[in-house]
Amino acid sequence: MADQVKIEITNGIALLTLNNPPLNLATLASTQQLNTTLDDLAVDDNVLVLVVRGAGDKAFSAGSDISEFPSYLAEGTVVEKKLRFENETMVKLDKFPKPTIAALNGLAYGGGLELAVCCDLIVADETVKLSLPEIKLGVFPGSGGTLRVTKRIGPARAKEMMFLGEPISAALALEWGLVNRLAPKGEATAMALAMAGTLTERPNIALRACKKAIDQSFELPEGEAIEQVLELMESTFASDDGHEGVRAFFAKEDPKFKHS
Repeated sequence: MADQVKIEITNGIALLTLNNPPLNLATLASTQQLNTTLDDLAVDDNVLVLVVRGAGDKAFSAGSDISEFPSYLAEGTVVEKKLRFENETMVKLDKFPKPTIAALNGLAYGGGLELAVCCDLIVADETVKLSLPEIKLGVFPGSGGTLRVTKRIGPARAKEMMFLGEPISAALALEWGLVNRLAPKGEATAMALAMAGTLTERPNIALRACKKAIDQSFELPEGEAIEQVLELMESTFASDDGHEGVRAFFAKEDPKFKHS
């Protein structure tokens, strides 16, 4: 079987391609490959930023391969055969220790959109359509969309997407805060890579700490979240990058961060 997840690493940027065209449907095999790949990239010191895209021009991912669904219909099978492992994989992307950017083209439907919202930032081609259409199959988003889409756009808009199951435009997704930026047609990956290039020049230790602090603001009580920020700030200030940032400020120079 051809690799359904491909990786290219250049100048600190890992470009991960969902490689099951034309729609880059998620299968059990592709999820297994993605899970393993994320483990490898998380500990690879050559990777400072992760960019995720879909192969071809038709879709980032149109979600799950419905041809696999008949094997999940018996009661007590869908969670153990599909959703538990799929959710574990989504969490690995959501908790990836380095900055992540999704580059959307074509369709971002169902599990494809649930995958995209695991990333820190989302760049969408201006022609992209985004949808959570599971309700039309008699089910609902089961791989984190109810949590992560809702965090981005709020419960009223999330319910509109999930109850109606209709696609929304990239422009509306930007207005709602579901995506961060729009790119001209065909330029989402280029824009995401340019953004990733900027992030590779930022202090890596501070980026990771900032990501952790933001994420934990949703997960911890306020007092615990503030204590976590103070701990992270202590280690960040004491780092070589922290010292370099202060030195460069007073020297009126551009800082030379270590990026490691």
